[in-house]
Amino acid sequence: MSTRSVRPSEEDADSPELTAVQAALAAEHAAVYGYGLLGGRIDGKRGAEARAAYDGHRARRDALARSVRDLGGRPVASDAAYALPFAVADSPSAVRLAAVLEDRIAGAYADLVRATEGPRRAEAAGALREAAVRAARWRGGNVAFPGLAERAAGADPAATGPVEAAGADGAR
Repeated sequence: MSTRSVRPSEEDADSPELTAVQAALAAEHAAVYGYGLLGGRIDGKRGAEARAAYDGHRARRDALARSVRDLGGRPVASDAAYALPFAVADSPSAVRLAAVLEDRIAGAYADLVRATEGPRRAEAAGALREAAVRAARWRGGNVAFPGLAERAAGADPAATGPVEAAGADGAR
């Protein structure tokens, strides 16, 4: 899954901070969609973890939408559906998707940390940390540089790339 590009037009160029907040919001939209999909394929203790992550991403999404408005922007809308990076047919593939979602969210928050200062930076750093911890739990291990796919040893850049928006039928 990858988020669509959040690029302002030439005449409507946004600040780097607003652009990064919009990108994080788009990533949260994709994560909410992904967790909604994988939640039904995981049960037991892992199902409770998926529900908690889903609720956490919804709360972050709503907070980011408020931040966009506070910065004078119009929050990027969620797409109707997102293309998955692989088929999610069972619990193991759902767990794998959860780890991918968290890796991608970590990347968006790493960018937001770089683009902001003060309380918003602290909030972004907290969100990055939470995503890295959730990714490690889903994966069963951690990566050297959460949120920095290009620095993770042996990381496949395509595996942590953006979430692609898709039509309801999954076609691009």
